[in-house]
Amino acid sequence: MLMQTIKISLLLVVLSPQLVLAADKLRLGYSGLSPATAMLWVTQEGKLFDKNNINADVLFLRNNLGQSAMIAGEIDMGSYSASLMAPARVQGADLVMIVSFQQKLNYRLVVRPEIRTLAELRGKVLGVTRYGTVNDATMRLLMSKLGLDPDRDVRLIQVGDSAPVVATSLIAGKTFDGALLQPPYYNKAVENGFRVFANMEEMDIPFQQVGLNTTQRLIVKSPDVVRRVVKSILEGVHLIRTNPAVAKRAIARYMQIKDEKVLEDSYQQLKGTSEIKPYPSPEGFKTILDELGKKLPGARTANPREFIDARFIQEFDKSGYIDGLYK
Repeated sequence: MLMQTIKISLLLVVLSPQLVLAADKLRLGYSGLSPATAMLWVTQEGKLFDKNNINADVLFLRNNLGQSAMIAGEIDMGSYSASLMAPARVQGADLVMIVSFQQKLNYRLVVRPEIRTLAELRGKVLGVTRYGTVNDATMRLLMSKLGLDPDRDVRLIQVGDSAPVVATSLIAGKTFDGALLQPPYYNKAVENGFRVFANMEEMDIPFQQVGLNTTQRLIVKSPDVVRRVVKSILEGVHLIRTNPAVAKRAIARYMQIKDEKVLEDSYQQLKGTSEIKPYPSPEGFKTILDELGKKLPGARTANPREFIDARFIQEFDKSGYIDGLYK
């Protein structure tokens, strides 16, 4: 009887290695409190990392602290913008984007109601979260598209660590005249009498916004771990589209949203920007590099495709796995 029990136990180990293999521990960082970052939250909330044998520790690290930690090897991956990653990569950092979370620019430039023309915008003080963030980079891009020099024609000041802080300060009538805000935050400003000066969603600018970044050394060292993280994210996209309750629960928890209308608007934004096949965009990186080239000469000759490693998405795409999720 004892020998038979041992044989059965050994057979179970052979047939089910996941029963004895510990989950791979990973530290994943994020900095934004917006639906653009919600992909990690939803994937965690839906226990999809667990499903793929990843013990994920999802950490809030302000601004560029997470990226610095990733470069130093203190965290493994991070949900950060291409505009934050690109300068570091141009200057030699070992970073690539493996999944896109958002490519659509849905920012609105919200200003005081008396500002209605470019001439009236000139010379005004505009608030950004922090210099070097996606909010700052996008504001500079918008100013250029409007025909203004972001360093001469307006004054950009740092306001806070997150969009809610910027929105609250703008509404309170602090020391600046406008800010670049995403939904749901720009809605609150409009409700308080501010006006939308420019809607970037209508401008159709190729732009790689937030994505999942990691180091090339981690990909070389642990390709199967990275593969399972990408699989979890792909399943997270499917969850967003098929299980709004879980997605809303994650958004409400991380963004501390209690208003049902704001929560619904945030969910719809997330759903609208979550691509079924979330390949990072070379064209979106080119837009960023073109703007970055004004300050970093190395960006002018950089190849946008070198900032992307889409091998894992390609594997799941070519195998039919992604399409199979939606059948």
